[in-house]
Amino acid sequence: MVARIYRPAKTAMQSGQAKTHNWIVEFVADAPRNRDPLMGWTGSSDTRQQLKLSFESKEQAIAYAKRNGLAYEVETSDAPAPVRKRKSYADNFKWGRVDTWTH
Repeated sequence: MVARIYRPAKTAMQSGQAKTHNWIVEFVADAPRNRDPLMGWTGSSDTRQQLKLSFESKEQAIAYAKRNGLAYEVETSDAPAPVRKRKSYADNFKWGRVDTWTH
């Protein structure tokens, strides 16, 4: 079973960087899910695919995979984090501001 090590991207429903600083170890499913003919539910005999382990650094996640004899793949995003200028609402009404008024 292959473990996937990655840093999650921020969700579209938030503007902050919450839950994006930890590294996640997730197991890739070996077998496809099967469908129960009577109820129509999907299931699998592989319970490891339900696990999601969180680590503070990439090195800790890799050390966990090596310590437990897991094959792993590290996925890194090449996109740098955007650098934002901090603003406040009061800056919209500041005297002598450089930006143009948009209303």
